[in-house]
Amino acid sequence: MAVSTCVVLGACACGPEKSEEDTSTTAKPSHPSAPARSEEPSASPRAEKPSAEAPAEPTGDQSAPRTKEGAVQRYEQYLHAVGREDITTVCEVAGPAAKQAEDQGFGPCTSTFVVTFQMISPAQKKALRTATVDPQRVEVLTPAKVEIPTDAIKASVTFSESDLGSSTLEYLKNNWYITD
Repeated sequence: MAVSTCVVLGACACGPEKSEEDTSTTAKPSHPSAPARSEEPSASPRAEKPSAEAPAEPTGDQSAPRTKEGAVQRYEQYLHAVGREDITTVCEVAGPAAKQAEDQGFGPCTSTFVVTFQMISPAQKKALRTATVDPQRVEVLTPAKVEIPTDAIKASVTFSESDLGSSTLEYLKNNWYITD
């Protein structure tokens, strides 16, 4: 249950006001770090903390298809990053939710999620590195918003609602992001 609490605090606290703000324009100067990460992926100070496997998957600097399959792929990228303790990718994918949690006083994603990593068992982390999502269990709420329930996660260990919780992903700025 403690893992779920940290995941909720770190990744599931965004409301609709963030979505409206992000969909109202295609590019905002308030997020200049995304292009910088794509230009210097191995030079980033944050890239030193993740394991050697961290660069194995691309981050959100590339656009993704605005489809259920695109959302599933993006969420799998997030799950794998959690399993690898890749804080850069986790905070990038969960950016909108993490920003709202930070605004509510929970601290920056890079701090709150490090605590979450410590609460996930080694067996769960290993399972998350290869977890997949059953697309048939993903609910399309709108063309730009999907709900991925915990029972859609297929892994070598079973995750309960209290372990991970369901996630809402929204298509913002040409990619899928966890917003709730």
